[in-house]
This record gives sequence, structure tokens and C-alpha cells, in this order.
Amino acid sequence: MNDISEIGGPQSSDAGARRTALLAAAAEPMPEVPFTTLTSAGVVLIYGCDGKAIDAGRLLEDRLDVTVLIKPPAALGHPDSEFPVARGTIRSARGHLGAFEIVVDDFALPAPSGGLSFGTPRDGARSRCDILLDVSGGGALFSAPDLRDGYLRANPDDSAGLREAIARARELVGTFDKPRYIRLTETLCAHSRSQITGCTRCLDLCPAGAIAPAGNHVAIDANICAGCGQCAAACPTGAAAYTMPAAAALMRKLRTLLRGFTEAGGQGAIVLVHDEPHGAPLVEALDRSTAGLPARVLPLQVNEITQVGLEAIAAAFTFGASALRFLARNRARHDLSGLSRTLELAEPLLAALGLGGERVALIATDDPDALDLALRTVPEMQTVARPASFLPLDGDKATAVRFVLRELHRAARSAAELVSLPAHAPFGAVLVDSDGCTLCLACVSACPTGALSDNADQPMLRFTEDACIQCGLCRATCPEKVITLQPQLDFRAAAAAPRTLKAEQPFCCIRCGKPFGVRSTIERVTAKLAGRHWMYKDSARRLDLIKMCEDCRVAAITEENFDPYAPPRAAPRTTDDYLRERDAADAPKDRPP
Repeated sequence: MNDISEIGGPQSSDAGARRTALLAAAAEPMPEVPFTTLTSAGVVLIYGCDGKAIDAGRLLEDRLDVTVLIKPPAALGHPDSEFPVARGTIRSARGHLGAFEIVVDDFALPAPSGGLSFGTPRDGARSRCDILLDVSGGGALFSAPDLRDGYLRANPDDSAGLREAIARARELVGTFDKPRYIRLTETLCAHSRSQITGCTRCLDLCPAGAIAPAGNHVAIDANICAGCGQCAAACPTGAAAYTMPAAAALMRKLRTLLRGFTEAGGQGAIVLVHDEPHGAPLVEALDRSTAGLPARVLPLQVNEITQVGLEAIAAAFTFGASALRFLARNRARHDLSGLSRTLELAEPLLAALGLGGERVALIATDDPDALDLALRTVPEMQTVARPASFLPLDGDKATAVRFVLRELHRAARSAAELVSLPAHAPFGAVLVDSDGCTLCLACVSACPTGALSDNADQPMLRFTEDACIQCGLCRATCPEKVITLQPQLDFRAAAAAPRTLKAEQPFCCIRCGKPFGVRSTIERVTAKLAGRHWMYKDSARRLDLIKMCEDCRVAAITEENFDPYAPPRAAPRTTDDYLRERDAADAPKDRPP
């Protein structure tokens, strides 16, 4: 193993600067990570299609509590086993190590007659197990099956793979500590309001299916979460925050790494972001090669490359990086669409700030030579004119990412004030068709960040662009459907006052003069109802009720003795009325003179 002082291959100024930077970054403290506990009692269900499932059971029965489920048809002869063998097809499965729940159709237990014959089948049978070993040869029972703890899958025709799965199953007994990768702050979540869905970024990206709606926010099952971090990278508010490490801690490490490199005389740093199981061996193999790792490449190990969000990418360039590369497997363990979206978002921002060219890119390879070629062909590009030196502090992500981008804007050689962004961007404007807006202010009630606001003294809709996260709740809530979103980043928005999207004069009560509604709305409703609606055809006084505040309306109804919501009705008859009529009928008629 090479000493860290030998990393870098050629003894150049950049190589020496890199040694200094790596030593400084290694000393950067990382916060502790919370854990969740998974407990397995060793109950395993082996799901197969032939005798290989039973053979696997025999190899596990000395350590695990084995049950075998065979997909029909199950013509295998006598199983000759001490563990139960049933027939059925798994319709659905959910859960994790220590808590799997499955639903089985065509389920049948062995018949008492012996041999592998089965009784009457039934659908919807349910079962629980701690470990699920799938050797059926069919489709996976879970999305991203390699990321589901306790679910082991092997092709029954692959002897080596089958033996490996059996060996792994034997070890899954006991108590296991698993990192709690995501910290969820429910009050910051912009998923839903009043049963209307807004932001679904995390739901769309989670490869493990660990995220589900839970009212106005989402819920993240820490026992299922595989730690890819794509939800945290995409979350516009910071409701979902990564813990290995937190975004602020990662930015502090980038600051230490890049400042150490620059202050030691290094130029044009390329930050290579990689994980430990795949990236670290490739970097080490390249370091051991004759040519060595390119001198200006600074390796940065993270738990998952998909955890890196826009704030870390912007921070890297703000602190003086010239390029950023992400090292991925040739065949990724899970979908990398979240990282791809982050890079698509970063590219126009960097280009608008004078950092054009291929500044951020993905290198997908399992070959050290291919990695070496990709790194050595990165062109030399200018860094920012004045690298920043601020210390990233813990706090909400929405504030952090906007602060870092403003620092990058300040440090850039040339900077646009307004940048158009892709549709999934967490920044932008809200556009309102003022002709169709009735100032009902439903959008204000739905906005989770206060980007939309009203005015207590006048019917008004105001917008603060620096607070908007483009969650779409205002657009989904608007009854008139006059709201559209415009993804963009306006660097002037931080210092700008809220702008008025629509304002009108209030309508004053015709009886007391108190303002109580929007003038155009009252006038429009009055014009539509006058002489047309059955409630208002016969009486102008009824129409005046619409022009009164709630207090005066009640008083007028009482004084005028009518119900504004129905046509005139006969006065109610009382007992006195009936007695009066009876007395009149019984009175003697006048006699003729």
C-alpha cells in the first residue's frame, strides 16, 4: 500500500500540492451518523421453481429456519426434507431484513399421501419471514433488488452465484446496525397541501421504494432506504437531508481540499468524486500504475456519488475547482437519473457564470486504464477569478444552495443576472394571467415557503422569487388555472422586494362602507345574476345583499324579512290565524231588516 506521500506519480508542483490537500481533507472532522437496527431470527423463505430450491434449503437448514415455496408446476418427486415445502406463486412482497411480508397465489400445502403432491390451492395466502432467497429465475420481487437488505436473488442455473447467495443468507442472523441515511423534517416538505399534490421529486427518484406519501409530507422508511441520497440531492427545501455526511460537512471538506491545493501552488484542480466499494479500488489501481494518478486530480470519496447535490457542485467551483468528474460503475447498481438531473441543472448555471465547457461529467467505467484516459483528456480550463473562502455552516438546504450560488456569482469572471433552467429546477418565477385571476388567494394558502403572499389592507397577490422552490402547489391549487411556472435563477431576486402579480381596489359595503371583497369580482357576480337567476329576478333589494358585508347582510335580511336564497314565501300561519278564521266562519250572518 503506497504511503499517502507517494500518491501522485510524477513529482510535480501539482503532485506536492495534492499531497498537502489530501492530508488536510483527511483531518476534516465528519459528524456522527445515526443508526437504525434490523433484527433477523433466521426464518428464511426459499422461492424456487425446481429441486435446486430444495437443495438450497438442505444447505441452510442447519443454521436457518427453512421453508421452501415452489412455483407451479411442481413435479419433483419425493422431497425427502425435514423442512416444509409448499407450492405457490408470490404475487407481491414488501418489507426488509427481519420483516418481509409476502402474498402468495395458488398456495397449497403438501398432501398427506406423501411424495410432492399438494392439496387444494387458494389465493391470497400471507406469510412472513426474515430472509427471502429468490432462486425462481423470474423477475425480481423488488425494484432495485440489489439494494433491498435481506433479499437475495440468484439465477438457479448459475452455480457460483447460487452458492454465493446461500453463503450470504447464512450470515443474516442476529442484530444489524444500518445507517439512517436520510433525516426527514416533515414541516419543510412541500409534497402536498389539502390533498393536492405538489412536489414529487423524491418519490420519482427513489430506486428502493422507501418513500411514500403520508398526508402533506412524505414518509421515508429507514429500514428500506439504500442510502443513494438522490432524494436529498433533489429536495428543494432540505426536508430530506443526507447524513453521510450532511451537505454542509461535505462542502467544508471540499473547501479544505481545494484551498489546501491552491495555497500549496496547485492549479486547475479536477475533483474526482467516487464511492468506496467501486471507486476506491480503481483510484488505488491507477495510483499504483506506472503513470500514476494525474497530478491535478483530487479524489473525493463519498458514500454514494448520487448524494452530491447542486450546492456541493457549486461549492467546488466557488472554492477553485476547474472541473468535476463523477466515477460510476459501468453498470450502475441503481438508476442514476437523479445525478443526471443535477448535472443538467448545473451545466447552464456554470455556463452563465463564465464556466462553460465540459465542467461536470460522469465517467462510467470499471477499467483503471479507461479512467486514466478520461482524466488525462480533461482540458485545462480557467477557474473563478477569486476563489471564495467562506465556511459552510449547517442549516436548511434552500438557504445554503442560494447562498453558495450567490458566492459563485460573485467570484465568477463573468456573470449573467438571469439564467434559464430545466423544468425540474428548484428556482424560478410564478407567472399569473391577471385577466383570469380572481384574487381568491388559494395559492397563498397552499404555498409552503411563503413565496406567494397577500396584503391585509388591499386585495393583492405578491411574489417573492427568492423563496420559490417551483413545487407546483400554487399551480395545482388555482381554481382558475391561470398560474404557470418559469424555471430560472435571478441573482437579483435576493435583494428584490416582493413584486405584485395582481392588485385591485376593494369593494366597499353599500350600507356601512367597510371594504370586504374584490371590486371586479362583486361587479362581475352582480352582472351575471341580475335579471337572470330566479333568486334575483323580482327584487333589486335582494341583489343589494351581494353588495353588503356579512354583518350588514344579516341585518338587511332581518329588516326586510326575506330569505335571500329563496323566492318570497307566504307568512307562517299561527294558532291565532286558525282561531280567527274559525270565529269568522261561526259568526251569525246579518238578518234582513
